[in-house]
Amino acid sequence: MDKKAFDPLQLFAERSLMNEQEIHVLVNEKRQFFYSDVTLNVDYRIRSLQRLKITILKYEKKICEALQQDLGKSNFESYMCEVGLVLDELSYMIKHTRHFASKKIVKTPLAQFCSRSFQKPSPYGVVLIVSPWNYPFLLTMGPLIDAIAAGNTVLIKPSAYSPHTSQVIKDLIEECFPQKYVSAILGGREENNCLLKQKFDYIFFTGSKTVGKEVLRMAAPHLTPVTLELGGKSPCIVEKSANIKLAAKRIVFGKFLNCGQTCVAPDYIYCDESVKTKLILEIKKEIIRQYGTNPLENKDYGKIVNQKHFDRIRGLIDSSKVVHGGCTNFSSLKIEPTVMNHVTFEDAVMQEEIFGPVLPVVSYDSLEEAIKKINAMEHPLALYLFTSDRKIAKDVISRCQFGGGCINDTIIHLATHEMGFGGFGESGMGSYHGWEGFKTFSHFKSIVDKKTWIDLPMRYQPYNKLNEKLLRMFLK
Repeated sequence: MDKKAFDPLQLFAERSLMNEQEIHVLVNEKRQFFYSDVTLNVDYRIRSLQRLKITILKYEKKICEALQQDLGKSNFESYMCEVGLVLDELSYMIKHTRHFASKKIVKTPLAQFCSRSFQKPSPYGVVLIVSPWNYPFLLTMGPLIDAIAAGNTVLIKPSAYSPHTSQVIKDLIEECFPQKYVSAILGGREENNCLLKQKFDYIFFTGSKTVGKEVLRMAAPHLTPVTLELGGKSPCIVEKSANIKLAAKRIVFGKFLNCGQTCVAPDYIYCDESVKTKLILEIKKEIIRQYGTNPLENKDYGKIVNQKHFDRIRGLIDSSKVVHGGCTNFSSLKIEPTVMNHVTFEDAVMQEEIFGPVLPVVSYDSLEEAIKKINAMEHPLALYLFTSDRKIAKDVISRCQFGGGCINDTIIHLATHEMGFGGFGESGMGSYHGWEGFKTFSHFKSIVDKKTWIDLPMRYQPYNKLNEKLLRMFLK
């Protein structure tokens, strides 16, 4: 297929895609199945997760092949960043779902004597998951796992811009689950619009801020709760006490993984002027060490997802400021790992999230200046800090506003089950993974179980001075 003329939606063109009425029927089918109470059974949820794990293992080769077609990912990267993380999340949720789903006993105030108080997690109902193209398998299956563990029925809409992976996801889901329980819909904007017109009980969206706003707008008439996993310009601060060589190694890994098409990739380096020259030198060395002297020929180095994004990223490269890389290959949609120096916040590359293998380096004279500048910008999804000074680390992490991040590393915080992953402010709302993911897809009912063998009279009319004194003893 001619890449110049390639349109991902062409792969769906000959298929009979669902119209609004058909989608409406599918949503109602899932709602009916939810109200059959089958998914309230925790054993059913665990068996579903176990079945999903078995099916993914069966489809592993097809998944990796699809990721290679869509994004040029090597088998190693596909497993490390997508399949392996999904299997790990599955193993964790299979192990912990029963505990997560149990009621949580809480303290009961003396004023409510004699009773027992607890919170009972309950599924929302019918969940819509809209996933992106950059990590199409991971960012579809991750929220799906959490939604199933919480007891919901689920409709998945994977991205049209990763068509091969989206098709494998659909095939996998159809083999694994009955349609009334979990299903996937292919297509593009038309299908997305049809879906968002429906009444869901929860919507989980991963993608751009622009589309996220539209999801929120269309969810509003139904008062549907929404999780938005968005993006932003995630800074990587390199403080003067940092281990520069190690910082360069870890920055290069996090920035150029998946060709920079990672929502939590370091968007730009913000470093102390006194270490900038040394840092750039080490980054250049690391790029060569990790990707070779000709990254465009490196079979383990991926590609930009499509021509539209390829052209956009190329337009952000100022050749006069490039100190490493900058070469592109139109036919393969590849862009070299590129470093730009002498960048200011007024440059084009600093006006939007790059989402590609271009690394601008901005310097500061004082850390205080850097903190104030970061907080004056839109809140990023991630922040990374390289320093050997623990006091500085504590100060930066406390004062800067961001979703999550790392000290002396990049991107790895998203792979921790015991912490939620999510944005803040303009970079999103809500979080998931592990217990946080279970909570995201659950409504917690607060219940007071009052005993019948005693009934304190003081709350009832007619009121009197004695009961008022007792009331003030209990409530103060």
